Amino acid sequence: MLPVFIKRYGYNKNLLIIFSVLLVVGIFNIFLDQNTSAQFFKVFTGLALSYFFYDYVIKEYDFNIEKLFKWYLLGCYIAALIGIIQFVSFHVGFEPGYRFTWILNKWGLAPGGNFGLRVNSIFSEPTHLGAVLSASFFVSVYNLFIKEPYYLSKFKSMVIVIVYLLSFSGLGQIGIFLTVILFALNFGLIRYIFIIIPISLLMFNYLYNNVKDFRERFDGIVGLYTTGKFVLGKTHGSSFILYNNYHVATENFKGNFLFGSGIGSHPIAFEKYSLASKIKVYGFNLNSADANSMLLRLISETGLFGVFIFFFIIIKFYIKRTDEEDTYHWLVSNGILIMILLNLFRQGHYFLNGFPFFVMLYIYNSISYNKYLQDKNAVTTSEAPQPK
Repeated sequence: MLPVFIKRYGYNKNLLIIFSVLLVVGIFNIFLDQNTSAQFFKVFTGLALSYFFYDYVIKEYDFNIEKLFKWYLLGCYIAALIGIIQFVSFHVGFEPGYRFTWILNKWGLAPGGNFGLRVNSIFSEPTHLGAVLSASFFVSVYNLFIKEPYYLSKFKSMVIVIVYLLSFSGLGQIGIFLTVILFALNFGLIRYIFIIIPISLLMFNYLYNNVKDFRERFDGIVGLYTTGKFVLGKTHGSSFILYNNYHVATENFKGNFLFGSGIGSHPIAFEKYSLASKIKVYGFNLNSADANSMLLRLISETGLFGVFIFFFIIIKFYIKRTDEEDTYHWLVSNGILIMILLNLFRQGHYFLNGFPFFVMLYIYNSISYNKYLQDKNAVTTSEAPQPK
């Protein structure tokens, strides 16, 4: 498909420049023994092909952002329905209905939560559900409070919201807080500040006191970042893994702050700087390849260059809702923004679950919105009375 797309659409010049820089930096760091050629080209090739491919997909659909986003919402609804089936099957004891190892590879059951099961539907773990469904959760919450819902009916929106909550994913819980914050930002932060703050505090209080996993993760993160001390058996393992990768990334950044040590090089930095090297317990060296966070991985592997590009994209192409232009664009923008932020915080894999597609959709959604405004202004100008 790629040769056909290249012949039809040429190259995205911005992507070409970015990946050319990453290619030169990566090869340079191989000669410095900060990366291996096998690791670099494996990750770099997958990353570059993903972004170029999804760029071509959007162009192939004639930049129909709304159509592509609606397909995403439909997929999320189907995944949520499977999540409902999983939850019900678990409580009635129908194992094939909740344990999907018989049909899905790299899938695992996630016990826990308040009901004995953390719903993960077709995803390998609840964290992935929390990331992928985050944009649809934002839209679904919006739909529940308006008369005419966007694309998804109120029933479908409720299904997505319920499954998102039943995942008991720490990342999903952050997604809920981001949803509240972005709604406040779009509908008037000052106007709703006295409502948002109490709601946020109540949500945090409920999660902290009623969801054991949330409490342990929160206490672990606070303890590690304030004292830097890890207590085996007390500090939550996931919290330590994230903190350990933070330590590795910041140490690696000190010597490679401008362009990083190259795409795919974090495992080598991990071997140098990991705090877990002396801890002989399985699991603490997990996520050494992806840093457990895309932001940490960008800091480690691409330095200021990669971090600047991502935050430039987030700020430059963000669309805030306005009363004058209440189009679908702000829903797409804010929903995908949550997904991007969650991946930056907790998902280190560069192209897991089609993440590059959503980054490109976020960008082209903004371009589509600006074109809509230009066309509207052109029509308004042409209809204005002309001087005689």
